[in-house]
Amino acid sequence: MHDLILKAETLVEALPYIKQWYGSIVVIKYGGSTRSGNQELESTLRDIVLLKYVGLKPIIVHGGGKDISDFLTRLGIVSKFIDGLRITDKKTMEIVEMVLSGKINKEIVLVLNKLGASAIGLSGKDGSLLLAEKVSKRKSRDLGWVGKVSSVNSEILEKLLQEKFIPVVAPIGMSKTGDTYNINADEVAGHIAAALKAQKLIFLTDVPGIQKRIKQQPTLISTIRLNELKMMIKNKIITGGMIPKVESCVYALQSGVQKTHIIDGRVSHALLLEMFTPDGIGTQIIH
Repeated sequence: MHDLILKAETLVEALPYIKQWYGSIVVIKYGGSTRSGNQELESTLRDIVLLKYVGLKPIIVHGGGKDISDFLTRLGIVSKFIDGLRITDKKTMEIVEMVLSGKINKEIVLVLNKLGASAIGLSGKDGSLLLAEKVSKRKSRDLGWVGKVSSVNSEILEKLLQEKFIPVVAPIGMSKTGDTYNINADEVAGHIAAALKAQKLIFLTDVPGIQKRIKQQPTLISTIRLNELKMMIKNKIITGGMIPKVESCVYALQSGVQKTHIIDGRVSHALLLEMFTPDGIGTQIIH
């Protein structure tokens, strides 16, 4: 009986946060690095379905870099990166689209529907959701079919949310002339959140959040303001794979998103802990 009472008390403690965010649009970037197996995938997606049933409006943007690299390796193609961006020739672009839009996207949709949600998978080509333009050369090297978001057709996502669907977006874009581009999923999540003026943008990653060093020990920053984050970027305290995430957070906040979060998606029920408890588990970035 004691355990049941504790569970009931947990639900009651979550009530103010459920009330606060009821009806809110929440864009969730689900990174491939946190998707270590079917059990973890289902656990995370079950939490997203719960968000849906307590009145929030989740949108999932997924990556898939590890899956793409594994598939290319099986075909004998060596993955090359510059500044974290995959050099993408025509053949690689076909594999990228197949893995992101055909494999990962449909796996996520399948599990969501199995769990009782109504999910629809999209790429940036569907309804011209993501218009893209070619990324400029990096270190004098042409990256091939790597793009950046130039605009988001938010109308299609708004209509799906109105009809109670969970949109699941693969980060593939198209140009005005019909070319296909591989886009960084963090960037896509930030632009979608900005276009919809979402209340929250959450990155599920494989790190605890944004950290600083105190006496040479990494220490989690639970809350950071936008101007402080910009200084950390300027001073190169933030490096590596965290850069596109924090840049997307900055863009989203400057475009009207209320809060952004970077949390460890490997932790069980990370989304619920971040959203429905007083302290959360990762880093929240606010104005």
